[in-house]
Amino acid sequence: MARIDAKTAGPQLGFIGAGNMARSLVSGLIKNGWQAVQLSLSDPEPTQREAVETVLGVNAYADNNEVAGRADILVLAVKPQILATVARALASTVQRKKPLVISIVAGVRIEDIDQWLGGGLPIVRVMPNTAALIGSGASGMYANNNVNAAMRNQAESILRAVGVTVWLESEDLLDVVTALSGSGPAYFFLVMEALERAAIESGLQPKQARLLTIETAFGAAKMALEGHEEPAQLRRRVTSPGGTTEQAVKVLEDGGIRRLFKNAVQAAIDRAREIADMFGKKP
Repeated sequence: MARIDAKTAGPQLGFIGAGNMARSLVSGLIKNGWQAVQLSLSDPEPTQREAVETVLGVNAYADNNEVAGRADILVLAVKPQILATVARALASTVQRKKPLVISIVAGVRIEDIDQWLGGGLPIVRVMPNTAALIGSGASGMYANNNVNAAMRNQAESILRAVGVTVWLESEDLLDVVTALSGSGPAYFFLVMEALERAAIESGLQPKQARLLTIETAFGAAKMALEGHEEPAQLRRRVTSPGGTTEQAVKVLEDGGIRRLFKNAVQAAIDRAREIADMFGKKP
């Protein structure tokens, strides 16, 4: 594919890494009015670069510094175990350009990223989730003191291209976001899996059980999202005294469902902090 001329009045946004999350962000940005000439990605894998250029019509490069050298906003989207190496190799380029840096790398703290990139940079750390792949993501965001109001708006507008965002007062709270929305889709999939299996074992055909489970989950989420009542009130509204729902909910409550979720979220928080310690503070 021929290189696209990057003459544009808008900011240049570069992605280091061209995996699913990076490509989803690029797709969302284009749908939200960004021009392809404003966007570029780098990735060592030829197949990833080909997918970017063929499907999205955006320039892709093998050299990370090629992207970093033109970026006003630089998104780090690589695996956490290689971020230290990648960032150090970008440090001299990034220090010359001084872009806003957005990290969507799971579990790596801003302090470590800033150190690897040479220090003194405006950095926003983001914890997105897999639903961003379909434009329904939920992302927690935290900015260091070098990020001004305009930069915060830029970072938020980028992540809002694939879903909703919330700003956090403390970086430590990103571990809670990781445990809630980052890992959360798996919790709901597990509940759906269990409901489907229970329905099949009670006599429904597998296709019937799956369709009804998925549509029930979708409908409940839609009611919670579009309504003005908290989930507890919605639950009470569908739990008639002496009815079937009341009996089912009682079994779940007696089985300790609230305690199980609390313990599950805490386990994910603990693991997120362990991972941050594992990948951070590398010499």
